[in-house]
Amino acid sequence: MNIAQNVKICKVTCEKCPLQEAAFFRAFTPEEARFMTSFKAGELNVEPGATILVEQSHSAHLYSVLQGTAFRYKTLEDGRRQIMNFLFPGDLIGLQGSLTGEMQHSVETLSPVILCVFERNRLAELYREFPSLAYDITWMAAREEQILDESILNVGRRSALERAAYLIAYLYARARAVGLVAGPRLKMPVTQSLMADTLGLSVVHTNRTLKRLSGLKLIRWRERGCEILDEKRLLQLAQWDGLSEQPRPYL
Repeated sequence: MNIAQNVKICKVTCEKCPLQEAAFFRAFTPEEARFMTSFKAGELNVEPGATILVEQSHSAHLYSVLQGTAFRYKTLEDGRRQIMNFLFPGDLIGLQGSLTGEMQHSVETLSPVILCVFERNRLAELYREFPSLAYDITWMAAREEQILDESILNVGRRSALERAAYLIAYLYARARAVGLVAGPRLKMPVTQSLMADTLGLSVVHTNRTLKRLSGLKLIRWRERGCEILDEKRLLQLAQWDGLSEQPRPYL
């Protein structure tokens, strides 16, 4: 499916972007906001389970998540899948294709998603006209590298229990930072199958591990969601300090 064919005229100008209401994001300057409004080609509404980008494909567009969640993944020839990371509002999609020519991973929506759409061939204009925004893109790329470092550590060295604790704590922290959760309940449509594909475990092993976390009274697993009972102990088990509190950029 070529989702780019469904791009609609912008409904939200960058001057009035709802993400600026979250303290988690740094605000655009008036000049940056005006440029981004002209830079933005449109918006795209995508249903859950849709593919935004396909591994080894080319795309004429970059995307920024305005609303909803998605995930990046790679697959083997036999269909086995490894989820690399989850995407939240403010995250940039497709930058890799600007450097390598084709995507080395796929992206699928987890919930209904609204994407801001940018033309890839105008990226040089952004770098030339607004070095501050170019720095923001570099910052986001470096942060993605940091997240991947933690993910490799998670799959490579943490035990199954520690892996699950880290993943749940990470998803909860990301969702809370962008206003998707207000209490202890992580209301993301993350199934045990998706968790297994992220943790590098079988679904059966993932199910047993989540039951152990529940037995330790750290979480209460719900259908397509999870309730955090003790975030401090969950972080201690994962040996993770949590997200940085400094405001982060977005496009």
